[in-house]
Amino acid sequence: MAAPLLQLRDIRLTFGGAPLLDGAELIVTAGDRVALVGRNGSGKSTLLKIAASLVESDHGERFAASGATIRYLPQEPDLSGYATTLAYVQDGLEDGDQDHRALYLLNELWLTGAENPANLSGGEQRRAALARVLAPQPDILLLDEPTNHLDLPAIEWLESELASMRSALLLISHDRRFLEKLSRAVVWLDRGRTRRMERGFGEFEAWRDEVLAEEELERHKLDRQIAREEDWMRYGVTARRKRNQGRLGRLNDLRQQRRDARRATGTVEMTAAEAQGSGTRVIEVTGVSKSFGENHVVCDVSTRIVRGDRVAIVGPNGAGKTTLLNLMTGRLQPDSGTIVMGANVQLAWLDQQRALLDDDMSVSDTLTGGGSDTLAVGGVTRHVAGYLKEFLFAPEQIRQKVRQLSGGERGRLLLARAFARPSNLLVLDEPTNDLDLETLDVLQEALAAYDGTVLIVSHDRDFLDRVATSILMAEGGGRFTDYAGGYTDMVNQRGAGVTAKAVAKQTAPKTDAAPVQPRAQQRKLSFKDKHALEILPAKISGLETEMAALEAKLADASLYTRDPKGYAAASTRLDAARAEHEAAEHQWLELEMLREELGA
Repeated sequence: MAAPLLQLRDIRLTFGGAPLLDGAELIVTAGDRVALVGRNGSGKSTLLKIAASLVESDHGERFAASGATIRYLPQEPDLSGYATTLAYVQDGLEDGDQDHRALYLLNELWLTGAENPANLSGGEQRRAALARVLAPQPDILLLDEPTNHLDLPAIEWLESELASMRSALLLISHDRRFLEKLSRAVVWLDRGRTRRMERGFGEFEAWRDEVLAEEELERHKLDRQIAREEDWMRYGVTARRKRNQGRLGRLNDLRQQRRDARRATGTVEMTAAEAQGSGTRVIEVTGVSKSFGENHVVCDVSTRIVRGDRVAIVGPNGAGKTTLLNLMTGRLQPDSGTIVMGANVQLAWLDQQRALLDDDMSVSDTLTGGGSDTLAVGGVTRHVAGYLKEFLFAPEQIRQKVRQLSGGERGRLLLARAFARPSNLLVLDEPTNDLDLETLDVLQEALAAYDGTVLIVSHDRDFLDRVATSILMAEGGGRFTDYAGGYTDMVNQRGAGVTAKAVAKQTAPKTDAAPVQPRAQQRKLSFKDKHALEILPAKISGLETEMAALEAKLADASLYTRDPKGYAAASTRLDAARAEHEAAEHQWLELEMLREELGA
């Protein structure tokens, strides 16, 4: 196994109560693609911050290889203090990094570099932060929910960019498709400890279920062993006469072992309270258009939604998805065309901005409206504590203010609120934001069991494939087209996925900063650059041959015993050759890209 670039050993951390991390381990070597997974609140982000040396553990060791460059993407990037997005990205570069790569990445992410960070949306902030961590092409990338607030074109571009990079990756994400495409190993953080599987995320859930089943079997065996020992204590002749101290000690140890065992966190139980069935026709849209000034957001859209449909509205940010959703549900009035709502339609709404939550209200009052500890769910009176337990809220959280909840907890609270209200039409605007994978599974099952109709806006391709029965695809210019099936079915029928709005990169917002010059105007190919383009391919090929020979030599298990100095020399040279190879490839790619832009 190659020497680690980054290693965490026996990491322990407690924030009062049970340990958050209790002996967690992590190893990242060159070229690794590791998905870090676990329930909301299990400590994934904290472990990533310890790996990035931003949080210090109570106990354990952190090792980073000398000279290894590490870049960390937080869930909430801070762009304050920078005049432009380009200045923010360039500030993350070090001596020797390619300056023009900063502008290249911003352009690829539909930014100009001239934007004022104070005026950016959440998605634009995330794209600028991605450009900042990708620009140096570091040895290790630590990415915490990199797809949050990104639309499908940005997610698919990021997948392609990360797949082409030589950086080792450690990823936290709730996007299954993203993890399946990029991961080659999984580290599962569960009850403070880590387990590693040397396979991609696609095989994780089956492996996790096997581990939990084995744990349950061992727990059952332990319970039976305790029962036998207790039976001996009560009825054994030897116990009554001699009080065998060894058996007593063994029983006490077993009891302690049982008390210390931390069971896996329970699963969310979601059942939507259903109202009386709606008519067959739920929503009929005929020739509807909506403009805001000169911006034609929805143009001549017609569609018919019937009872039981699961319709997903899909497209890039700014394509009018939420506007169309608001028109269909009566929140907005169209400029032209008609929208007819069917008979007996009762609507429940989950808003992507969490705007339905009042930060000053308690969790309990958010569900009950205040003044009561009970609520009606599907016509049955339930105590709020019992209902919230199904959504993994602890009893002590019932009186907590909403502002104290994490993103995942806020998402679960909104689901609890939406599912408690009788409805036959569920509207879900980005329902997967901040939800862990297990909660997403249960949400999908609940929607499958729901007899009503569902309207969804989401960028989660796996979720759309599992839930949607049809896709309303934003084709550009305010036009939307119906496709049968989920997201993959739409791509197969259409021949392409979601593409970014053509206007997204055309103009830069007004700013007091100096204008950003196109890369082709910033630089010309020098004689040295042209010479490097000629010699670098042969150098790269030679280094690849040398690396293969060194790897074959080090694969000899007896080398270290026979020749420790030779083993050390070969290992050192292999690390140096890898670094030279990576630098040569990066240099060639940058120069080739510049040559093409200049038309040289």
